[in-house]
Amino acid sequence: MTAETVIGAVPAKADFRVCQYTGLKVDAAAQALIKAHAVAAVVFLAIGGLMGLMVALTRWPAVHLLPAEWFYLVLTGHGANVLLFWIIFFEIAILYFASAVLLNSRLAAPRFAWLGFVLMVVGALATNVAVLQGDSSVMFTSYPPMQAKPHFYLGLILFAVGALIGCMIFFATLVIAREERTYEGSIPLVTFGALTAAIIAVFTIASGAIILIPTWLWSLGLISNIDPLMYKVVWWAMGHSSQQINVSAHVSLWYLIAALLVGAKPLSEKVSRTAFLMYILFLQLASAHHLLAEPGLDASWKIVNTSYMMYLAVMGSMVHGLTVPGAIEAAQRRNGYDRGMFEWLRKAPWGHPAFSGMFLSLIFFGFIGGISGVVLGTEQLNVLMHNTIYVPGHFHGTVVAGTTLAFMAATYIVLPLIFQREIVWPKLARIQPYLFGIGAAGISLFMMGAGTLGVARRHWDITFSDANLSFAYSAGAFLMMGLNGIFAIIAALGGALFVLVVVGTVLFGEKIKGGHKLTFPLFSGGGAVASHYGSERAPKLPGTIILVAIFFVCFVLYYFINWKYLSELWLFR
Repeated sequence: MTAETVIGAVPAKADFRVCQYTGLKVDAAAQALIKAHAVAAVVFLAIGGLMGLMVALTRWPAVHLLPAEWFYLVLTGHGANVLLFWIIFFEIAILYFASAVLLNSRLAAPRFAWLGFVLMVVGALATNVAVLQGDSSVMFTSYPPMQAKPHFYLGLILFAVGALIGCMIFFATLVIAREERTYEGSIPLVTFGALTAAIIAVFTIASGAIILIPTWLWSLGLISNIDPLMYKVVWWAMGHSSQQINVSAHVSLWYLIAALLVGAKPLSEKVSRTAFLMYILFLQLASAHHLLAEPGLDASWKIVNTSYMMYLAVMGSMVHGLTVPGAIEAAQRRNGYDRGMFEWLRKAPWGHPAFSGMFLSLIFFGFIGGISGVVLGTEQLNVLMHNTIYVPGHFHGTVVAGTTLAFMAATYIVLPLIFQREIVWPKLARIQPYLFGIGAAGISLFMMGAGTLGVARRHWDITFSDANLSFAYSAGAFLMMGLNGIFAIIAALGGALFVLVVVGTVLFGEKIKGGHKLTFPLFSGGGAVASHYGSERAPKLPGTIILVAIFFVCFVLYYFINWKYLSELWLFR
């Protein structure tokens, strides 16, 4: 229906509907843009996921699917499609949801938002075309002196500009919501987390412009040279920081899903917001761990960034690692599941794919991505893993088992609330997060295991069959790469199942009408919890304390195991 903003001095006309499950007002313009970005995200996930399976089957020595030239082409496309296009399309959808929908506000400047979307689509397609033409196999990092075709870099630039427009629309929507008083008090925690992601995105995009525009001019022949070390330093300000957008976004979704499914409130709004603020202040500096082997950088800069600054960044994630499960436990105990240490966890809605995906994302991101990130970011330990396949193993623990799984989980809420479609094949939907999560976790663990044994990060053939000098990794390394291939197949099946359910729901799902009971229901009052400022009162968290203690034991054990490996490398007696 056509409505005016109910509260505020300056009325503004917009088409709203009221969600029957959350009570939130949904602006039609925001809804259409969220749909478009989510659909584009899933398309590029499908492309990138297929490429990822091909990479894994090539790295599996017993299969060795692709020839060298095709391997590097597909590896380049895999990185661009899943690390940039899938994730950032979905993140812009999150920004629009966290601003317009959660704040009951109209979206600022929808026409400019559509311009941003078009630029993102055109840029993503241009980059993919450049890769598939076979002359731009420079991998995700595209280090000079390797050079791609001009439209490879131009596509990335256009995509970044479109994403920047999306961030600006988000900021403008926050201003409109504040001026028109569509919410009371402070913005909700989910919106605050999205704001953190958008702020980091502006820094990230600026860094990308600083390095990609000169590189594009270099590919056109207008600049004669790009200094490799300068490129690496500035590129990683973009490359690593883009992953911190992901962290802020998927942690926000953890809080959102917990609120909508069990009515979980933050344990402390101030503590959780401080943890998000630490991401802005310190997390980008952790990109230094990609540069620790560079001789042209000052040792004191490396030490500061891989010790004090990195630990402050890690602290933010550790806070969320306590507060998210703690909020769930407090809510479940409030809901009556208060017997023993873990009834709250056993009676959680594990049959809801949004909850199972979210909680598995939380576990895998912490135990796999988080712990391995601290190890990689420690200057001395980095010697063991630098430029081995341990590095993409860590990536898959954070970006795949963490971010991608969280985004998949959120999709099971987006489909009924925004697309207004009932999820088809609910039994497959229940299985999907487990299948994909276990596969992604296996990929990460076995790549890290192979990296610890020295397997190179980017080499097409770990057997070195065409080398003049023979070399062979240990039998354990071959076992790890074989297991990596098997779990890649499992993850690919989980990914294909996700795409199947999403596409089937959008095309054939039952249209939701008034009074419809969802197959995967939401918590009554969850919308109000997610859209309002407020902390849990006097929570009791014995189960969460035990889970956090287990995490710290694993953390300490793994950390010192790697120091043991390093002492053997040094051969100290």
